[in-house]
Amino acid sequence: SVGFKAGVKEYKLTYYTPEYETKDTDILAAFRVTPQPGVPPEEAGAAVAAESSTGTWTTVWTDGLTSLDRYKGRCYNIEPVAGEPDQYICYVAYPLDLFEEGSVTNMFTSIVGNVFGFKALRALRLEDLRIPTAYIKTFQGPPHGIQVERDKLNKYGRPLLGCTIKPK
Repeated sequence: SVGFKAGVKEYKLTYYTPEYETKDTDILAAFRVTPQPGVPPEEAGAAVAAESSTGTWTTVWTDGLTSLDRYKGRCYNIEPVAGEPDQYICYVAYPLDLFEEGSVTNMFTSIVGNVFGFKALRALRLEDLRIPTAYIKTFQGPPHGIQVERDKLNKYGRPLLGCTIKPK
């Protein structure tokens, strides 16, 4: 059937959605992507959206149990990087329903964890991230307040992040 080769479904058939209009509640990420030779930018961008959200390289029986449209990341725009052949900025929108409320660890592990080891890409870099107010409001902050944490760490004037980000 269309979209399947030897049991493998192309990511761009599901995760590349140039017609998608972003929502105020979407987490928006801009990735600099260098695909492997022979991998079209649409497939590379869709692979980033898939691998950092709900994607798998094959059809699984649980696909019918949940609404993929509700949870999937979407590569909605791809732009070539000026002066850099074979490099693209791929824009990916993630719905808030994909993430645990109030968990920076969950969000970053999902968005930048597993995808960096993906073999269809020669290089990948997260260039920008927009976190919507609706999601930011779910963060409780440190139990004793940010000033106590900054004093303990002797770190001021910059963001603090305490989680493991594991590229392969």
